[in-house]
Amino acid sequence: MTRAVALGVAVLLTALPGEAQEVSGVPNQSPRSGSAEFRIGGYRPKFGDEAALSEDPFAKVFQGNMLLFEGELQRFFYQGIGTAGVSLSLGYAEKYGAAQLPESEGGGPSPERTGLHVLPIRVRGVYRFDYPAFQWGIPLVPYVKPGLVYMPWWITKGGNIENFVDQNGVTRKGRGGKLGWEVTAGVSFLLDILEPRLARDFDSDLGVNHSYLFAEYTYAKVNNFGGKGFNLSDSYWMFGLALDY
Repeated sequence: MTRAVALGVAVLLTALPGEAQEVSGVPNQSPRSGSAEFRIGGYRPKFGDEAALSEDPFAKVFQGNMLLFEGELQRFFYQGIGTAGVSLSLGYAEKYGAAQLPESEGGGPSPERTGLHVLPIRVRGVYRFDYPAFQWGIPLVPYVKPGLVYMPWWITKGGNIENFVDQNGVTRKGRGGKLGWEVTAGVSFLLDILEPRLARDFDSDLGVNHSYLFAEYTYAKVNNFGGKGFNLSDSYWMFGLALDY
């Protein structure tokens, strides 16, 4: 009888909610509230898609992709069959190339260098299908992040903002901002699976519940929802590290 009572108490205690559960090889973790992500990838604005242009000025001047760095903070509001939340991210990319001479001076590259700078700011919803990872030990976590983006940009030459002539022949200041929308889809690899004890120590010492490596693909339309001017849209891959806390 005593053994039966003890067994019943043990089963009851196991069923009670606690700070964390050990499931399928994933170590005990403290409660999660959000995540921090750091990523890098290649970005190439689609200047050449503007209707009034006969050639791509970005390809002509800069040649190649911009290297885009981003940091993102996520806040979770649902954790059950997956994890859902909202995120805010900030990025930066720059690219330098030979400035182009005006047609009145024969055109072509000049000895001076010009630079394009962008500062993407994103607000997105986040959904991760991480239930199989936490319950069954499957270390791959697919996710999707739809949202809005505002991208300030500026063009420099000699350290100063450069004026430019638009397709209508009007001289404009070389800076501005573009609004748009985007959808990102990706997959994360749960690193806890590789070394559960280290993951447990990482949580108890630094408060990092889980860590991931990820790859994601973004389709972005950043052109003021079809407006005129620079088209900062692109489709591109990014790779990075995510830390749940």
